[in-house]
Amino acid sequence: MSSENGSDADGPGGPPEQLALIREMVAEAKAKAPKAKPRTWRGAALAEELPVARVLVNKGVLHLDRLFDYAVPAELSETARPGVRVRVRFGAGAHRVHGGRREGGGLIDGFIVERCAESDYEGALAALAQVVSPEVVLGPRMLALARAVADRYAGSLADVLQLALPPRNARAEAKPSPEPLPPPAAPEPGGWTRYGAGPAFLRALAQGGAPRAVWTALPGPGWADELARAMAATLASGRGALAVVPDGRTAARVDAALTALLGEGRHALLTADSGPEKRYREWLAVNRGSVRAVVGTRAAMFAPVRDLGLVAVWDDGDSSHADIHAPFPHVREVLELRAVSEGCGFLAGGTSCTVEAAQLVESGWARPLVADRATVRAAAPRIRTVGDELLARDGAARAARLPTLAWETVREGLASGPVLVQVPRRGYVPRLACERCRTPARCTVCAGPLEAPDERELHCGWCGRVEPAWHCEECGAFRLRARVVGARRTAEELGRAFPAVPVRTSGRDHVLDEVPDRPALVVSTPGAEPVAAGAGYAAALLLDGWAMLSRPDLRAGEEALRRWIAAASLVRAEGQVVVVAEPTLRPVQALVRWDPVGHAVRELAERAQLGFPPVSRMAAVAGRGEALEAFLAAVELPGDAEVLGPVPLPGRRGEASEGERVLIRVPPGSGAALAAALKSAQAARMARGAGAGDAVRVRIDPPDIG
Repeated sequence: MSSENGSDADGPGGPPEQLALIREMVAEAKAKAPKAKPRTWRGAALAEELPVARVLVNKGVLHLDRLFDYAVPAELSETARPGVRVRVRFGAGAHRVHGGRREGGGLIDGFIVERCAESDYEGALAALAQVVSPEVVLGPRMLALARAVADRYAGSLADVLQLALPPRNARAEAKPSPEPLPPPAAPEPGGWTRYGAGPAFLRALAQGGAPRAVWTALPGPGWADELARAMAATLASGRGALAVVPDGRTAARVDAALTALLGEGRHALLTADSGPEKRYREWLAVNRGSVRAVVGTRAAMFAPVRDLGLVAVWDDGDSSHADIHAPFPHVREVLELRAVSEGCGFLAGGTSCTVEAAQLVESGWARPLVADRATVRAAAPRIRTVGDELLARDGAARAARLPTLAWETVREGLASGPVLVQVPRRGYVPRLACERCRTPARCTVCAGPLEAPDERELHCGWCGRVEPAWHCEECGAFRLRARVVGARRTAEELGRAFPAVPVRTSGRDHVLDEVPDRPALVVSTPGAEPVAAGAGYAAALLLDGWAMLSRPDLRAGEEALRRWIAAASLVRAEGQVVVVAEPTLRPVQALVRWDPVGHAVRELAERAQLGFPPVSRMAAVAGRGEALEAFLAAVELPGDAEVLGPVPLPGRRGEASEGERVLIRVPPGSGAALAAALKSAQAARMARGAGAGDAVRVRIDPPDIG
């Protein structure tokens, strides 16, 4: 550097003076700024009005299932409204107090539930760390619903809200929602004229009523349009409508039907396939009142539809409707709670009928929506059965595991269109049954299913009681059977038998939505059947019925019938369906007569006699032996509770059992007391700091109880 440059640097007005001036300005600014830090707001003034916020922290543990009070800094007072997302410090000890504020702990998400003038807590309060967004996402109705669900399923409010509220997306939140459209005109009855009370049901919705119905839909593709018309009739009354379906493929059909009926912009589609930003944008449009109709999958059961007039669930027997995350709520039960709390209509629809839906009708809570027998016979395909006696006499069946009747049905069907072949999923473990009459083998004490794993002695899968001298109560036989015909090999034989016909598969990770209306063999697992374009399938084969009926589950017959009817409903009215199962079994006879309601009513009567759900309430409690024993000793069960078990839990393939399970059964009216008792005992365990090895899992109304 030259001396000239150096003299300039040291001269008057040079950089040293400028730096000093900047330092003075910064120091002055710091002196004028408040000393409060956003993380603790130490020294900051509190809000003048309602300086306390009651916050639900996002901790799903049961012993923390309550609200916590936080101080509201003045700078956050305007945005810290009830229902917004916030960040708070959680876990600070009472000894860490500075300037009247509790400090420390980790940052955690939460929701403001209410603002108060003062706190019930006598010590120092921590301050809200941050208002994440001014968007109100937790309204009073949502909060009340989440609390009711948490209490019913012995869970925490935070866990329910994790299921109910989608994650925030800032870009979606920044975009305004469209203006709401005026109510549409009431739709014509359309396909509802095929059901005796169908037009009256639509009129009640359009006039602002709250009818409750269990709808047994006729076979064919018309159900989507009929569901859309029920939602449109509700919109015509100026109210909102919500429909929850099992999967994205089904949601797309209802979405297309609503769009064709009402046009764009009147409903939102809430499915996981939409992606986080689009799903949150659609959810916000519903929450803001821009859209009054929602179609979605399981999580949509909590959709914040304004002025709710109708809640509907399609195919409530599908396992997708039972949430896999704690506290494991079921769509049908949540929508029943909403129908009661919000005074809206209720519709449980499907081509089949669950025992729970039949109970709603039997109790008078809902009315049936069914077609007369003549209409059913005209719409349903012809059902033919192939039993074990025919298989034993049929040479083709012995050679290729497929009876001659099935071969002929496929050949005739391929002459006019595609043929559906339903193959049971892998993993169906057969239940033991009488070799002569196929009656399921059950315990004489609790009526649970009998098992003989690894060819050991016969024992009950529920209470664990050994059954040394079993005999069939129906026919007196002493021999049991558990046989499953190989489904994959049967499908391969079909492909070899018709080499000129394309074979398409649907299931697992590759599920087809639709197949063209031309000859093809479509091999599908239950629930993954694609829709055939045009009039539907020309024929269908329902293979290995014994495998579906032999599942070690209380719902095996109901589930098999539901799967069969769902597949047969895709077949043309003039088509033919062949089911390979024993013709004398009750589910098979219900399929032949196309009478799912009668089957459900008879199942309900049997379960009432034996004390099975849904007539009783049941909880499954599982854990390692000592932990489970300690939990059962600590829980204060209702006086009418019955404990079944414990029995070993099945371990993974090649591994030992992972613990034991008990079933706790109570009669009607004691379900709330059972859930409260289990929740209280579980919260006490967690408060004592039970380790991972001592974990006990509680599930109310488990879908699979054996």
